[in-house]
Amino acid sequence: MATGTLITTPFGFETTAAEVVEGVDLSGRRAVVTGGASGIGVETARALAGAGADVTLAVRDTGAGDRTAADIKGTTGREVHVARLDLADQDSVAAFAAGWSGPLHILVNNAGVMAVQEPEKSPEGWDLQFATNHLGHFALATRLHGALAGAEGARVVSVSSAGHLRSPVIFDDLHFAFRPYDPWLAYGQSKTANVLFAVEADRRWADDGIRVNALMPGGIATNLQRHVGPALIENAEKNGFRLKTVQQGAATSVLLAASPLVEGAGGRYFDDCNESEVVHRRDAEAGARGVAAYAVDPANAERLWEVSEELVG
Repeated sequence: MATGTLITTPFGFETTAAEVVEGVDLSGRRAVVTGGASGIGVETARALAGAGADVTLAVRDTGAGDRTAADIKGTTGREVHVARLDLADQDSVAAFAAGWSGPLHILVNNAGVMAVQEPEKSPEGWDLQFATNHLGHFALATRLHGALAGAEGARVVSVSSAGHLRSPVIFDDLHFAFRPYDPWLAYGQSKTANVLFAVEADRRWADDGIRVNALMPGGIATNLQRHVGPALIENAEKNGFRLKTVQQGAATSVLLAASPLVEGAGGRYFDDCNESEVVHRRDAEAGARGVAAYAVDPANAERLWEVSEELVG
């Protein structure tokens, strides 16, 4: 984890993705956005394409991807590519990576599932949330390492969540073989893994010109909440929790993917377009802000990397 002064920008809660990239020229740069056909993935891809990037939507549903690509072309005038990727299926991840050729300048690990109510497993027998949110993205990024290194200045963006404050990575029971399954603990663990991935990937890959950061996009009403229903959003609003639009929710991802304001930064966690403080406990004062100390701990990050390598092969 980077230490020292926290990175701040002129942007904040209400900033949109388009505002973040205003004046930024991404011509000649190639980007992949996982989960780019829904939620903040659409607006992340739209902002990058609007700034001139050659964008590929990596999606499970290519029909939805094609519709999104047409929509983005209609608003930006830019052609957007679509490729199939199911992060819960390691064969699909391998096929996507094998089909990529040439450099990759921006990889936004955006796709995810949240609070799957009943215990579900990937084809490998892994907890579905951990498999999708972390292991799928881990395998994708490591398989694309050569393409990222070939870009000579690549950025990887790991979309986490304040949900990571719900649970560290429980290394002795990643897949709930012994613990009673809890959808929110499973989600929290997977989102902590997203931060730890950024910490360790940046440490390993910075010398290859690849910088990796994680972020909390904010609370946004999207398809991500499909497993918990509308009550989650309704209760959040009743309790005074401010929701973002999808355009605002994509802003921090786009900042880390494209803005010169974070050039050279790595291994950090951002919220509302600014770097977050490390918190050592979750209490009324800390609330849902900040990044948990366990999520940026270098030893945890290295251990997770080694465990992930063993799992994905």
